[in-house]
Amino acid sequence: MRHTDIWKAVDALAERNGLSASGLARRAGLDPTAFNKSKRANADGSPRWLSTESLSKVLQAVGSSLEDFAALAEGRQGHTVPLLGFAKAGSGRYFDDAGFPTGQGWEEVRFPGLETENAYALEITGDSMEPVYRHGDRILAVPGAAVRRGDRIVVRTRDGEVLAKLLGRQTERTIELISLNAEYGAREFARADLAWIARILWVSQ
Repeated sequence: MRHTDIWKAVDALAERNGLSASGLARRAGLDPTAFNKSKRANADGSPRWLSTESLSKVLQAVGSSLEDFAALAEGRQGHTVPLLGFAKAGSGRYFDDAGFPTGQGWEEVRFPGLETENAYALEITGDSMEPVYRHGDRILAVPGAAVRRGDRIVVRTRDGEVLAKLLGRQTERTIELISLNAEYGAREFARADLAWIARILWVSQ
């Protein structure tokens, strides 16, 4: 990344959170002038680079990841996708028969670098999916995507249960779902008992 890319990402991160560069620095507990344009070069005119300590404080202050920041620096703005709490996802009124988001009650979140708009995010609650997914993590799910053994997936049963699992063995009639938490065993479902399957593309932590 170039020096200008780093500072461009700082400005974009501030704007995304409704802040000025000074406001972003202040929220991160830094000197309010730390990100001023006049401070982006040293007295001799050489580039002044953002320190990793300052970057870490900024990302923590606004709840963004290093991956988010890198995407901004590379000019990958990504797409805004619907966001729903995992606990609400069991309600059928938030999805159509194919597992696509529908109805009201969705919030929105931007995923930098996302190549498709055909996706949505679910926010993990509780600790039942640790250590892979923790409370507050957001998983990006893509309905209708081809899945194969070993993929991480989200499934919804016709009874309204929503699960994040590893896809195990498949037959014409059954699907094995392997738990992400070693304390829980694998489960086998009849295909007819699953409303839909969506592949987990990645997770924002």
